[in-house]
Amino acid sequence: MKVFAVDTSAKSASAALVEDGVIKGEFFINTMLTHSETLMPMIDLLFKSVRIEPSEIDCFAVNSGPGSFTGLRIGIAAVKGIAFALEKPCVGVSVLESMAYNFSAENTVVCAVMDARCNQVYNALFDVSENEPKRLCEDRALSIDELSEDLKDQSKRIVLVGDGAVLCYEKLSRQHENIFLADENVRFQRASSTAFLAGKLFGEGKSISAAQLMPKYLRLPQAQRELMAKKGSGQNAPTGKT
Repeated sequence: MKVFAVDTSAKSASAALVEDGVIKGEFFINTMLTHSETLMPMIDLLFKSVRIEPSEIDCFAVNSGPGSFTGLRIGIAAVKGIAFALEKPCVGVSVLESMAYNFSAENTVVCAVMDARCNQVYNALFDVSENEPKRLCEDRALSIDELSEDLKDQSKRIVLVGDGAVLCYEKLSRQHENIFLADENVRFQRASSTAFLAGKLFGEGKSISAAQLMPKYLRLPQAQRELMAKKGSGQNAPTGKT
C-alpha cells in the first residue's frame, strides 16, 4: 500500500511517501518561506524523485490539526485538490498523535505540545510502552499550569515534543523531575510519521473522501474570538457592510 502524506501545521513543512511500511522518500524544510511557496514544488519533486505517479497512491494523508490556522488550510487544500482529482481516499491525522509515532520504539510517555499562545498549548499524552502510541487523553487546548497539574500522576519518563516543548520544559522541569526534552531530530512533526499513522487508520476503515477532509482547530481563529469578545463587552462590531 502506498500512502502519501503532508504536514504544514507549524513553521516546518514536509512531505513523504511510504510504501508497505517503508519510507520511499521524504522532504523536510524549516525556512522563513511560506508554505504556499514551498509545498507544491516539494510535492512535485518528491513524486519525480521516487518515480511514482500520484495516481498510484492508495491513500492521501495530512496532519489536519491542531496547529497554525493558515498552515493547516494550505496542507489540507493541497491534499484535497490532488485526491479529489484522482478520486482517492483521504485520512486526516492528529498532529499531536503523529509526533508520538517518532517514539514508537521507546518506553515512555510522550507529551506532545504545540504553542497556542496566551500561555496555552495544544496537547495530548501518549503511552508508547507497547511499541505503538496509546492515547491517554484526547487532543485539547489548556494552560501550561493545567498541564503541570495533569502530569503529577505520571511516574514514567515523560518526553516533551512539538514546537511548545522548550517553552513547557522551562516551566515544567522545575516541578517534575521525570520530564525530558526530546532531541531536535525527533522533536517535531514529520510527514513520514503522518503516513505511518494514516496507513494504520486506513487499514481500520477510517478513510474519508476529499470533500470530507476538514481542519480540526480546537480553538476558534483569533479574529473570531476577538469579535465574540467585542460582542460580549457590548462594543460595536463590524457589520461587514460597506
